Amino acid sequence: MGKQHRSTKSTGDLRLARVRDTIGQEPPPGRVFLVDRLWPRGVRKTSVHYDAWLQDAAPSTELRRWLHADPDRWEEFVERYRAELADNPDALRPIREALAEGPVTLLYGARDTEHNHAVVLRDFMLESD
Repeated sequence: MGKQHRSTKSTGDLRLARVRDTIGQEPPPGRVFLVDRLWPRGVRKTSVHYDAWLQDAAPSTELRRWLHADPDRWEEFVERYRAELADNPDALRPIREALAEGPVTLLYGARDTEHNHAVVLRDFMLESD
C-alpha cells in the first residue's frame, strides 16, 4: 500500500494541499492543479505531481504584492481576490470541468494553511456552484 496523502484537506470533491507536503507522497486522487502565480521557491518541477498550472486562477501580481506588504490586510484581500475571480470565470473553467468528473486538488505554496489564496479559491468555487 502506498503512502497516505495526509496533508490534503477535503471539502466535498475539492481539496487543498501544500506543494511541499505532496513531495514524496502518492498523488492525490483525481485532477491536480497548481494555483500559484509563481512557482514555489526551492521546489523542483519534477518533484511535484500536477496536471496543470493555472496561474490565472491565482491572485493578480498586484494583489499578491499588496497583501505581502501587510498581512493584516487579509480580510480586504479576500474581498479583492473574490472580485478578481468573479471577473475571470475562464480561469476557473478547468477546475469546474475536472470537478464534474471527480475529485480535484488545488496545490499551493504558502506556509499558512488557513490564510492563503487557495482557501479563498476553494470557498469561492464551492459557493458559486
